[in-house]
Parts: sequence; structure tokens; C-alpha cells
Amino acid sequence: MEENDISYIVRGCIFKVYNNLGPGLLESTYEAALGFELMSAGLQAKVQVALPMTYQTVKVDVGYRLDVVVEDKVFIEIKSVENLMDVHHKQVITYLKLSGMRLGLLVNFNSADISKSIFRKVTGL
Repeated sequence: MEENDISYIVRGCIFKVYNNLGPGLLESTYEAALGFELMSAGLQAKVQVALPMTYQTVKVDVGYRLDVVVEDKVFIEIKSVENLMDVHHKQVITYLKLSGMRLGLLVNFNSADISKSIFRKVTGL
């Protein structure tokens, strides 16, 4: 399954979680619910996946974590904030570089309209 196919299913799962829970909860709540929905949809999903960093030639574990990784190809960065800031978008782009993945999704569940709060960040697709 390719990244765009995975992304389509992931969006459906995000909508299910949002419609069931609504806005205003903790990120960890959405993370757990989304992990459940993704696995229910038949996708392999892992939560809180370690993301080591390589600086020059040294691999350093500095505690970065990807919120959800789907099929080892797409990651989801979950937020539950009043407003997304530029740094949140930049964080996903940096995580794409560090992880070697080609598609990352930034989702802000604390939104009145979830369809306007899902952002695709792509490299090499």
C-alpha cells in the first residue's frame, strides 16, 4: 500500500475519532483512539515511536517521538491546541527528514472543523 492510499484511510479514521470525541481533549486521548481506529481499519499502527537523531556520524537518542506511525510509511503528529503555529508545521517537516518517511500528517483535534485541521507534509512523493 502506498502513502496516498494510507493517507486516505487515515483521514477517515481521524474523522471517526473527531466525530466520536469532539474537540478539547488531551492529545494522548486522540492518540489512543486514533491508534484503535487505524488498527480496526486493518492498518499496522504504532504509537509513541522513538525517533533517534543522527548528527554528523553520531546517532543520538534525544527523546523525540512520533505520535503515530502507520504501516512504517506515514506518521501523524497530533495536536490539541487553540491555534497551530508555524513551528508545528516545521516540526513535521523536520520529522520527515529525521525519519526518512515521505508523508507526515499534522492534525489539530481542537478545532471546530476537523477537515480544515489536517495538513499533509510531503517530501519525495
